Amino acid sequence: MARGRIRAKLRKSHLYSFCLFRSSGSGGQSIGGPGFSRTVYCNEPQVLNQKPYRSNIISTTKYNFFSFLPKALYEQFHRVANLYFLGCAIASLTPLSPFSPVSMIAPLAFVVGLSMAKEGLEDWRRFMQDREVNSRKVHVHNEEGGFGKKTWEDVRVGDVVKVEKDQFFPADLLLLSSNYEDGICYVETMNLDGETNLKAKKALEATLGLDEDDNFNNFKGIIKCEDPNPSLYTFVGNLEYEGKVYAIDPTQILLRDSKLRNTEFVYGVVIFTGHDSKVMQNSTRSPSKRSRVEKKMDYIIYVLFSVLLVISLISSFGFAVEIKYSMPVWWFMRPQDADEYYSPKKPVISGLSHMVTALMLYGYLIPISLYVSIEVVKVLQATFINQDIQMYDEDTGIPAQARTSNLNEELGQVDTILSDKTGTLTCNQMDFLKCSIAGIPYGVSPSEVELAAAQQMANDQEDQGELKTLVASKKEKAHKSPIKGFNFEDNRLMNGNWLKEPTAARIMLFCQILAVCHTAIPELNEETGNYTYEAESPDEGSFLVAARELGFEFFQRTQSSVFVREKYTASGKPIEREYKILNVLEFTSKRKRMTVIVRDEEGQILLLCKGADSIIFDRLSKDGKLYLEDTTRHLNDYGEAGLRTLALAYRKLEESEYTAWNNEFQKAKTSIGADRDAMLENAADMMERDLFLVGATAVEDKLQKGVPQCIDKLAQAGLKLWVLTGDKMETAINIGFACSLLRQGMKQICITESGSEDKQEVKEDILKQITNGLEMIKQENDPHAAFALIIDGKTLAYALEDDMKLKFLGLAVECASVICCRVSPKQKALVTRLVKQGTGKTTLAIGDGANDVGMIQEADIGVGISGVEGMQAVMASDFSVSQFRFLERLLVVHGHWCYKRIAQMICYFFYKNIAFGLTLFYFEAFTGFSGQSVYDDWYMLLFNVVLTSLPVMSLGVFEQDVSSEVCLEFPAVYQQGPRNLFFDWYRILGWMGNGLLCSLIIFFINIIILYDQAFRAEGQTADLAVLGTTMFTCIVWSLNCQIALTMSHFTWIQHVTIGGSIAAWYIFLLIYGALSPRISGDAYQILVEALAPAPIYWQTTLLATIACTLPYMAHIAYQRCFEPEDHHIIQEIKYYRKDVEDQHMWTRERSKARQKTKIGFTARVDAKIRQVRAKLNKKQ
Repeated sequence: MARGRIRAKLRKSHLYSFCLFRSSGSGGQSIGGPGFSRTVYCNEPQVLNQKPYRSNIISTTKYNFFSFLPKALYEQFHRVANLYFLGCAIASLTPLSPFSPVSMIAPLAFVVGLSMAKEGLEDWRRFMQDREVNSRKVHVHNEEGGFGKKTWEDVRVGDVVKVEKDQFFPADLLLLSSNYEDGICYVETMNLDGETNLKAKKALEATLGLDEDDNFNNFKGIIKCEDPNPSLYTFVGNLEYEGKVYAIDPTQILLRDSKLRNTEFVYGVVIFTGHDSKVMQNSTRSPSKRSRVEKKMDYIIYVLFSVLLVISLISSFGFAVEIKYSMPVWWFMRPQDADEYYSPKKPVISGLSHMVTALMLYGYLIPISLYVSIEVVKVLQATFINQDIQMYDEDTGIPAQARTSNLNEELGQVDTILSDKTGTLTCNQMDFLKCSIAGIPYGVSPSEVELAAAQQMANDQEDQGELKTLVASKKEKAHKSPIKGFNFEDNRLMNGNWLKEPTAARIMLFCQILAVCHTAIPELNEETGNYTYEAESPDEGSFLVAARELGFEFFQRTQSSVFVREKYTASGKPIEREYKILNVLEFTSKRKRMTVIVRDEEGQILLLCKGADSIIFDRLSKDGKLYLEDTTRHLNDYGEAGLRTLALAYRKLEESEYTAWNNEFQKAKTSIGADRDAMLENAADMMERDLFLVGATAVEDKLQKGVPQCIDKLAQAGLKLWVLTGDKMETAINIGFACSLLRQGMKQICITESGSEDKQEVKEDILKQITNGLEMIKQENDPHAAFALIIDGKTLAYALEDDMKLKFLGLAVECASVICCRVSPKQKALVTRLVKQGTGKTTLAIGDGANDVGMIQEADIGVGISGVEGMQAVMASDFSVSQFRFLERLLVVHGHWCYKRIAQMICYFFYKNIAFGLTLFYFEAFTGFSGQSVYDDWYMLLFNVVLTSLPVMSLGVFEQDVSSEVCLEFPAVYQQGPRNLFFDWYRILGWMGNGLLCSLIIFFINIIILYDQAFRAEGQTADLAVLGTTMFTCIVWSLNCQIALTMSHFTWIQHVTIGGSIAAWYIFLLIYGALSPRISGDAYQILVEALAPAPIYWQTTLLATIACTLPYMAHIAYQRCFEPEDHHIIQEIKYYRKDVEDQHMWTRERSKARQKTKIGFTARVDAKIRQVRAKLNKKQ
């Protein structure tokens, strides 16, 4: 035995797929073909240098040192508005510019520079994360014969590395050996798939002797395998070592970013490095999503560009007319010295030249700082979502997370929610509740669905007796010591009483299947003395706990055996039995079953199988159907109780039969090529036949906390909910009842395929069912009637075809709830796409598993749940929460706020820029289309950047029309978003009209008052600088007072930003006026000497401010009095404290302010009220 070998206690494994691996000389027939061309020379750096592969350096950055400037500039000027201002900045360097170059270049440089700095900062963080990863150290075998430390970025393909406990693997490795004698190691794949349970990996027998550093001095080998690909769970390759060829499969592969656990060290050879590794091959970017508000904003920009072009044309035409007819008689214009831009002889050229000037002069119609302001506001909104303590899960310590800030306002416009069931609506924590063995049902504990049904029946029949019994039993169990995964109660099986049953032999076989047919890892809890299990699924863990509690405790696994301790025996003494594992045929979503082939202590070979009932029943022998009828009936009962079911079966094998099959199986297993999986499946299918049915299990996947209440609140908010699940129809229906998606009295439209082999006939039958469903809804006269559509995956495949999908969608949107059962991940994505494109409304998909990634990415908004099934859904999502119930607050509170904030912010942006920009047009027209600006260049420079930016950003971050508590009490307020009340064209054009009116008021008040009126005590009239400064003061005051009227919620921040913006204007005038006249020009000491001493300046400012705000005040006064919106009524109730002083009125208003819904607990209560009223009417 090797010197220094650690004789560690051999732990357990759950990856003994397809038995032990044997050498074969026939495995390489497909090497070198397409997709299988990679050749790795192990521990031979001189050969690898001749055939270099990608380095182990990883980079997730968007830019590098050389590409940052060109790529970032391209992205910034990909926006039409920025491209326009770039053109203006360039034109400002010509004589045609009405402004100095700095007034055009500085705002553009500030906005673009800020956006680029944000991009650069985010990319710098990614670069530092990459640098940290690339700089990690690992032991690598060197040419001197030892192992020295190297950084990850220096690791190359073919290197032999030594990874120690709790370290990450630096690349994709072939496991050669470990400190355990049989080459097992344990791996945590949290970074790959989010799963925390350990996975066992096992080295090839041929390399087990490579267990010390010195053994690698002469190690040479050649690996021929598949090319880099993103499949985490497959690997095809061969190892040529010491003249033999050994097949490699995923059991020997250690993936980059996995962590070594419960193992002191492993040796491995590098196969894939850097971006060739499987984890990096999976690092695809999420699809780019834009909110509806942002898309509409582009159209508004186009409208403003059109306005800008029209007034520029008017200005250009007016200038050409003035040049041709007036300039010759204006001696002061010196027409004899006119250049080509101002020539009476060339009015057309002069007009076209002026067009450029006008486009620059009126450019302030386009809000240059809008994009960057929205980006900043959305980041701050996302920060508030992340820090909301009400969406923090204390049990898991996981807060809500806005993974992107681009879709904040989209949360407030959701129309349809498409939800997974398992792990999303339910906990994905399974409890073993019932079972059927040899045709006899066991288990008396009620499921939550049965309790809900009993509650409903008791309410309907006004008979509480049975309900009290069930509730009492439930409460009684709650006081017992809870056993995670086991909620079974039946004295016939507990405490060894099953030995007295007439079917004791079948019960024993049932428990043996539970204890042996799995891939779990046992862990001894030293405090309790019991074993817990690291299982691949919660179902499997609950089966092992059930077997343990029934007296069959799985307690140890070796390389080739599992050990079960039987507590209850005929002799009364516990017995430990060993089952030698011959083969494991693992569970997959395609196979829907798992099989182990074992040899017991008596030498009998047994095939033990568990799987979906539809799969197992098709594989039963004639003699194996003895309990089929009874078991089928029990499975239907369990499905109606909302339980997840599996069937258990077995078969005895003869030695010769097994040997012949295993030879075929080994040939398939050692083959290399694209058809290897198909060959393995065919071989497995040959063996899994002629089974004998033993029984069935039923586990409960409980509803998550607060799910029914959340669904009820979302329904009151007017949202529709579709459930897309892989469970069977009966289970999904009963979960629907438990969470009030379905209720008694709701008419169910179940669409199923006929089973005919003629596809055209099947399609016609499905189309007929859809047509009948639509007709049934149309003919329904009861306004309170509710319909539910239920369809399975096979039928859905036909319904989603191009010639039928719109009719299916038409039926679905007419139904109160939709449940799709037995659907595949692809079908989930296709349904989501159909709803999104077919309705044209905002969709939100929520799920917790890898099978939900497709629909999460397809929906307008994807929400991932940090659940038991891993983190792949979260990594693909736009937002993540830890529980479904937090979706209520995410949408009804944050969604409503973000939508209204962004909508009002954008409308105000356009309002203020129109109000400011059009004054330039009026003044130019007033001065003969001269191109003269009424404002100083520095005024215009500060307008968007300083004087009006902070108030509008505070509106976008802090505005609340109603508090979070009121949002939840009055969920119908949420409908302002889906109905787009605050960003429809009526509202947008209204704000534009307000800006137009404001510009007219400010311009004409200033012109009328200051035109020939004495401005100072000495009788001087106002010059251009005084007029421009006074007019600009009126704009600053009017716009900031307007935003104050727009706000409903004030904190010290709003007061500081609004008051500070006005104060900043006067401070600037003081500082700017104090500078040298070479810098300040006509504005030298303008505030101190000219404006402040003149009462007319302050009177004009006050008059213009009042005149500009009066129309808006009149509008909101009329609206609140005669056409109030929901939030107006709530605001008045809260202001007058009616919610405290008049609780009856507050309750009445709350009942009014909810959308009429036909799902949820509220709809169930409403139906009950109508039923009682009907009874009372009959009595009268």
